[in-house]
Amino acid sequence: MALETWLIKVKTVISNRIDASKTNSSVNNKMMIIKRSHHVGVLAFEIAGLMSKILQLWQSLSDKNIIRLRHESISLEGVRKIVSNDDAFLLGLACAEVVENLRLIAKSVSRLGKRCDDLGLRNFDNLFEEFADTGRDPHFWVLSSKEMETKQKKMDRYVTLTASLNREMDELTEIEHAFRKILQCSDHETLIKEKKISDLQHRLFWLKQEVKHLKESSLWSKSFDNVTNLLARSVFTSLARIKLVFGISQGFSSINNDSLPRCSSVSATVYPSENSTTTTTTFAGKDEDHDEKQDLKLGFFESNSKLLKPPASTLGGVALALHYANLIIVIEKMIRSPHLVGNDARDDLYGMLPTSIRVSLRARLKGVGFSASDPVLAAEWRDALGRILSWLSPLAHNMIKWQSERSFEQQNWIHKNNVLLLQTLYFANQAKTEAAITELLVGLNYIWRFDREMSAKALFQCSNINGFLNYKSSC
Repeated sequence: MALETWLIKVKTVISNRIDASKTNSSVNNKMMIIKRSHHVGVLAFEIAGLMSKILQLWQSLSDKNIIRLRHESISLEGVRKIVSNDDAFLLGLACAEVVENLRLIAKSVSRLGKRCDDLGLRNFDNLFEEFADTGRDPHFWVLSSKEMETKQKKMDRYVTLTASLNREMDELTEIEHAFRKILQCSDHETLIKEKKISDLQHRLFWLKQEVKHLKESSLWSKSFDNVTNLLARSVFTSLARIKLVFGISQGFSSINNDSLPRCSSVSATVYPSENSTTTTTTFAGKDEDHDEKQDLKLGFFESNSKLLKPPASTLGGVALALHYANLIIVIEKMIRSPHLVGNDARDDLYGMLPTSIRVSLRARLKGVGFSASDPVLAAEWRDALGRILSWLSPLAHNMIKWQSERSFEQQNWIHKNNVLLLQTLYFANQAKTEAAITELLVGLNYIWRFDREMSAKALFQCSNINGFLNYKSSC
């Protein structure tokens, strides 16, 4: 009886230990799942894209690039002719675009912050907006230049490793697909099939090891808190740098009254007279005062967005910037090789012209004779067209490049932003741009007809010589 009692006690103890072991195992598994859920995982690729954008933006704010912006970018002849010749206004546009790019990055960081445990990171959007408006940084997220340099190297390493992970995972998927395919294949040459299977197995093994290593060292295995903190501090530091290089006070209220009163004025006339010999900007009197009072009621980002809204007198304002860019590039190609332009190409070009340009073109061509045989006039037209294209064409090509970079950004997480909107046709005055295009079309019309007349004349002379030679030989 005592033996039976002892066995029952032993059995009970063992059973309790097993149950406890199972419970602990279950708890550990749940903890592992919770822990894993805090890793960014597949979102690593989106985060690498954000880091790449921050790195690109930070690089654009270097002393070297800011000097280039002040002395080269805003001094392009095309910008001066059809956008503005007011330095402060152009710098304001550049600043506004950089701020808008950073705002979009911050919006994505805010979404990541909602997944964090840290309350500050979860409230990132409000903290960032407050910092933009007042300069308050309660968590001391703004880094020193040396600290930012260290973070920059860290982000650059993460971007590189995550890009490698992306490539290796794609290759792993392809190899796995090939492996399954060859297993299903009925190959009569067994030795060849076995060799292929062996090679693929070997490749799969090493790829899986490489993917595992890259997941551990890249963003994939990092926690949301760790990664978001790095992004948040970089975004804060970038905004502080923007305010520094563009002369904007930390407190938003002083932006409108002191540091950048004219640069951020959205009521400025963008297109001063071509005859102006000094850098001036015309303001709209009472409207300007009204706009500045309205800006004071708005936050930093809202006021900034107003500046980027193109007036109705611009190509961006009438949604024609991209169309005119393509039109100018087509005309440029025709001017370079007028002898290759056929009637169909001319009809296609005419079909691209908006009504306003067609009307002005018809007015310019009225009274023009049918003959275009003056070589001196043709040479003058070629020189004139070359001068116009020298300043108009870069803006058209920049417009295409700016647009394609944004399309590239949507498809890829490596961001490139080498062109500012002020260097494109987006803020170009519609009337002045159309006048330049009309001039190109008038000149193209003359040199096209000149080349055709010269070709016809050469063919006629050649046929006369051949006829004469045939006549002499028959005699």
